[in-house]
Amino acid sequence: MLYICPPILSKKIEKDMLIIPVKEGENIERAIKRYKKKFDKTKVMRHLRSRREFVKPSIVNRQGRIKAAYLQRRASAEI
Repeated sequence: MLYICPPILSKKIEKDMLIIPVKEGENIERAIKRYKKKFDKTKVMRHLRSRREFVKPSIVNRQGRIKAAYLQRRASAEI
């Protein structure tokens, strides 16, 4: 078994660990590829990048409204 812990600052290490079972004779490159896919699904890097700088709540709300309007226009154009 391959145990790799992502860079999350947490008190509960067991909860944050990614466990990648490696079978006997399995290529390590394939196990690393599975780890990378699993790590991407946890969205840890996206969370860390978003926390680099503070964004005011009003800006977050405005961006959400702009995105919702864009998605609504796009959905109505497809119909």
